[in-house]
Amino acid sequence: MVRLQIVEREGAELHKTLLEAIRSRELRTFVLKRRGRRVEHVRYPGWMNWTHRGGILDCEVLSPRKPGSEWQLLGALVGRLAHRYAGAVQSITIQFPGAEPPPARRRRRR
Repeated sequence: MVRLQIVEREGAELHKTLLEAIRSRELRTFVLKRRGRRVEHVRYPGWMNWTHRGGILDCEVLSPRKPGSEWQLLGALVGRLAHRYAGAVQSITIQFPGAEPPPARRRRRR
């Protein structure tokens, strides 16, 4: 799982703009489910859960069937925001909760 926190610029209404763009098929790569709280990509596995409060869009990227492939959805979302909606975004914070460090390599004895 990957968590994102997208802070909108004041008065930008990014959340509303994104929902309208997905519903009108302006953004064809994303599909809304569960009244706009769940966002899926048409090609990549997994989904994103969205919540919006006070100009902050909280997003959880989940990919339970193919663990470790959350980066595809993350890349698609951040790329689309940077390309089309950069003026409405103040900052993006990415968190990797529960990410385990790679296992330590053992030295062989000779």
